[in-house]
Amino acid sequence: MTVQSRLITLIFILSTSFLAQAQVIKRDSTLIQFSGVFLDADSLTPVPWVNIIVVNRQKGTSTDYRGAFSFVAHQGDTIQFTCIGYKPFQCTIPDTLSTKRYTLVQLFSRDTYNLPEAVIFPWPSKEDFREAFLELYIPPDDMERARRNLEQAELRDKVTGVPNWGSINYKQSNQMYMERMYYAGQPPPMTIFNPFAWAEFFRALKNGELKDPNKEERD
Repeated sequence: MTVQSRLITLIFILSTSFLAQAQVIKRDSTLIQFSGVFLDADSLTPVPWVNIIVVNRQKGTSTDYRGAFSFVAHQGDTIQFTCIGYKPFQCTIPDTLSTKRYTLVQLFSRDTYNLPEAVIFPWPSKEDFREAFLELYIPPDDMERARRNLEQAELRDKVTGVPNWGSINYKQSNQMYMERMYYAGQPPPMTIFNPFAWAEFFRALKNGELKDPNKEERD
């Protein structure tokens, strides 16, 4: 290889490197700091975790919990913003900016989807439903259960012969002691002269409440 050919090759390599460096400088001159915040259009509260996608570069990020974002972008980039429950938004960074910063404050409008009604049944077919319905056991209601559990005769049979608890005996003993102390030094009242007690006695006698229910069984 002659000196002339080597010189031509060297000039070509240098010119290529200078051209590539100039393209890099020109390309980097379009870089800007893109920042902003997203707010709810109704309440003006921050919208967190908004998905941010640079459409023409297939890159993305998201806002923080305060709805704010900041990343490096290029002039002319198309940015798409999406968030569940809100209408998507898209913007293009102007390519005529005179500064290296671009700020966006965007209000997000809520988007409501009306889903069709879905009825879930526990039976796979109508035949299974018919069979389950015919074999359905209807338990008694609260009133019926209370009536069964509170039968007076059954309760009396169960209570008969059951000793009182210690707390009940203690309360009765204290009550009797308090009555004795209350009437200490004076004759206790005699209920035989109480007209209300006599009225209650005649009412019970008239209604047959004083009869022995086990008398017929003994006879």
